[in-house]
Amino acid sequence: MWYQHSRRSHVRRSAVSGQRATLAAVAARAGVSPSTASLAFSGAGPVAESTRERVFQAARELGYSGPDPMASSLRRGRSGIVGALIGERLLYAFRDPVAVGLLDGLAEELSTLGSGLLLISGDADRTGPTPAQVARMPMDVVIFATCGGDDDPLLDHFLGRGVPVVAVDGPHRDDVVVLGIDDYGGTLTMARYLADLGHRHVGTVTLPLRLDGRRGPIDEARRKTAAYADARLRLQAVRDVFGSVAAVESATNLIEEGEVAAASLLDAPDRPTAVIAQSDLLAVGVIRAAVGLGLRVPQDLSVVGFDGIDAGWLDGWLLTTIEQPIVEKGRMAGRMVVDILADRKPSSTQLPVNMRVGATTAPPP
Repeated sequence: MWYQHSRRSHVRRSAVSGQRATLAAVAARAGVSPSTASLAFSGAGPVAESTRERVFQAARELGYSGPDPMASSLRRGRSGIVGALIGERLLYAFRDPVAVGLLDGLAEELSTLGSGLLLISGDADRTGPTPAQVARMPMDVVIFATCGGDDDPLLDHFLGRGVPVVAVDGPHRDDVVVLGIDDYGGTLTMARYLADLGHRHVGTVTLPLRLDGRRGPIDEARRKTAAYADARLRLQAVRDVFGSVAAVESATNLIEEGEVAAASLLDAPDRPTAVIAQSDLLAVGVIRAAVGLGLRVPQDLSVVGFDGIDAGWLDGWLLTTIEQPIVEKGRMAGRMVVDILADRKPSSTQLPVNMRVGATTAPPP
């Protein structure tokens, strides 16, 4: 009895002195074996509820917060962290409903794993993180969540470290699992729809071809440098229907960028009768620019987008667009991570898209 009291007093003094309490100390205080205490914390084995509560009470008294996560990860051979690469600054990603919806679906699916989601974003210049910045980050799987560039140096870095990669919309490589949508087919359907309405002179506002901050007209040299598959394929589909068209690149996917890009297309004598924007946010910007120039949509100018987001900026107008399954795409990316962590190799998948005809398209004037 005296021995038991002395031992507990010593443990209490150790906790108060600032030393980190140990699982063995918690087990001793609760009167159970270290293995039983470990099972109580992990929930991985049969432990009576009364015993579990006794262990937790001992832990509270000693200030023990649980097993050391670093030690646990070493034993499991995993960090418990899934990296989500954003590329641009979070400021831009969180203003994009597509990125937000995708991350929401991803986090929902990963919550069943008990894994943490680490967001890795670009720097102030939006040049994206470098291998040196992520070299010491422990990750079990990396997701390129917002369409990585096909020449992204981080891809070889992660694969060289043996970190599995899931690429949402890109980068596209034979040794990477890619979850994408039919960028080309969706845009081709939209372009043909405009052609059937009678449009022959169209322009397009594109997403960034590279993440270098450039904006303005796209010439052939710039088009050939395109690193992002979604922008490249959507532009190619427009060209396959209408031939060489006036194309203006935005610096990032924001409404304001759509306004800037549209200004150079619309404030000209030979302005197009329709503008194909590569995202709904850019399409909203195009509409704002058109209204600012005194043009009516769709009587004077048809405008179409891509994504199918809830475009509340249009005051009740329904945008003609290509709808993609944003949240479900995030969930499917999460399920691919689950498969990888269970030593199952998922297959690359392309999700279908659908055209939604709204109130922003009509025959040309």
